[in-house]
Amino acid sequence: MSFDPADYPQALAELVAGDRRRPLGEGTPQAGAKAALQRLDLAAAFAGQRVEDPAMARCCLSGVWLVHDFLDESHTHSQAISTAEGSFWHGVMHRREGDFGNAKYWFRNVGDHPVYALLADRFGGWDPYDFVDDCESAVRGGAGLEECLDRQQAEWELLFDYCFRGAIA
Repeated sequence: MSFDPADYPQALAELVAGDRRRPLGEGTPQAGAKAALQRLDLAAAFAGQRVEDPAMARCCLSGVWLVHDFLDESHTHSQAISTAEGSFWHGVMHRREGDFGNAKYWFRNVGDHPVYALLADRFGGWDPYDFVDDCESAVRGGAGLEECLDRQQAEWELLFDYCFRGAIA
């Protein structure tokens, strides 16, 4: 899959068109996006689309906040979504903030997710717990930082697209 922001409604497209290769840490909230993020509700995010699954749509909001390094806001969204995808976003957020044990807890709540198969196809295998360990090692000065950044970006893009497609299916 090639991620193309033009595949999404304008409000989402504008917010996902930027740099999706985020740091393994908390990053720096992108202040220039905050006003647009605060205005973003399901109606604006999915303008022109019929939302069939509001939980999946809310997952997209969690992902958009996360890609702009607003981890607290992303956390608020994902924590309120009691689905595998909500847990997935929750796990990604905790991994980003460096709470690796908590990230694994949330990945246990995800179960065997279809996005894992897509990631496995792309990277020759995928285990969310091993990825958490790889990120922790890279953050602590170990090898593999660039590979972790590539895998994290692909994970975000595939999960975002999966949630978007599920929201409008």
